[in-house]
Amino acid sequence: MKALPVNKDFFGCDTVEAAQKLLGHYLCRETDEGLVSGIIVETEAYLSENDPACHASRGRTKRNSAMFGPAGMAYVYFIYGSYHCFNVVTGPAGKGEAVLIRAVQPVEGLDLMFRRRGNKCAVKNLTSGPGKLCQAFAIDESLNNHDLQRKPLYLEENSMNSENIAIKSTPRIGVSSAKNKYLRFVIVDNHYLSR
Repeated sequence: MKALPVNKDFFGCDTVEAAQKLLGHYLCRETDEGLVSGIIVETEAYLSENDPACHASRGRTKRNSAMFGPAGMAYVYFIYGSYHCFNVVTGPAGKGEAVLIRAVQPVEGLDLMFRRRGNKCAVKNLTSGPGKLCQAFAIDESLNNHDLQRKPLYLEENSMNSENIAIKSTPRIGVSSAKNKYLRFVIVDNHYLSR
């Protein structure tokens, strides 16, 4: 791909707005094995105020320190002892907000994604959830606090951006608190959304 990197100012906007604006842009990951990329099709916003599901809602810790900025950095954490989740830090530095990337539509490096995922899943399930996505893209805690304008993990603009696609908001998935907040955003009728 020869797209432009997402501008640094993109990340400093309101987190709910950023969660919607990320839809349609490319997530890219380079390793010695090769390049994998996909179009972001599902996100969830996590807010510092009145959002007990947000890791930063109780203050700064060693685990969540990347969430406090600056915007445009990766926040990667290990959950349930089994998989990683990848977030884009958003909003003003010190606020403690991020957007979880829940799913992408695979574009490049499908063979590599299949090898990492075990070759047994259907294409539509390859990156249809935060853990699957991190496994397919080889995203782990070594990329926590990584600047997403630099290789090996970065975001690129796509001409099919959020101004040209239909977006729907729903309650977030898999949270035990603040379940009624409509902070999950998806590209309508996309086949690669999490289930």
